[in-house]
Amino acid sequence: MIYRFTIISDEVDDFVREIQIDPEATFYDFHEAILKAAGYSDDQMTSFFICDEDWEREKEVTLEEMDDNPEMDNWVMKDTRIDELVEDEKQKLVYVFDYMTERCFFIELTEIITGKHMKGAKCTKKQGEAPKQTMDFNEFETKANASSLDLDENFYGDQDYNLDDFDRDGFEGFDTGSGGNPYDEDRY
Repeated sequence: MIYRFTIISDEVDDFVREIQIDPEATFYDFHEAILKAAGYSDDQMTSFFICDEDWEREKEVTLEEMDDNPEMDNWVMKDTRIDELVEDEKQKLVYVFDYMTERCFFIELTEIITGKHMKGAKCTKKQGEAPKQTMDFNEFETKANASSLDLDENFYGDQDYNLDDFDRDGFEGFDTGSGGNPYDEDRY
């Protein structure tokens, strides 16, 4: 049996990698295949997350042992086979490759190929350039701010919008109390 995973990025539209891997291989083998397919170095903290159908993270498979609490389930890449946590087609995973900024790849088990076997992993499709492996906080913040909404006076669709046009007289029926402001801070 062979698992075929499709890997995409929300940062680079045309980035796609497909990796075929033996389901009995470990998550560490899968981790190494992703790094090689993306051209990344193996010097960063990474994790896989097994997700539900809405991409909500459920189980984490870490590169290193993170929790020594025996009552908590924890999975380490070198000790966990892929087929222990991934059994069905369309299973979704997230691979966090930049822990400091939570940047990740989205992975889906797109096909289970029966009747064939392989050792290790192989990248069978390589399209587009991978996003930069790491990004410092300032660069990440600048990029995040550039993509956020600009909520200036034009946001409401009227360039002549002026906050002073909304005076107290237009809002009758509100009990303003003695302070004149229905939301006086000393009430809280």
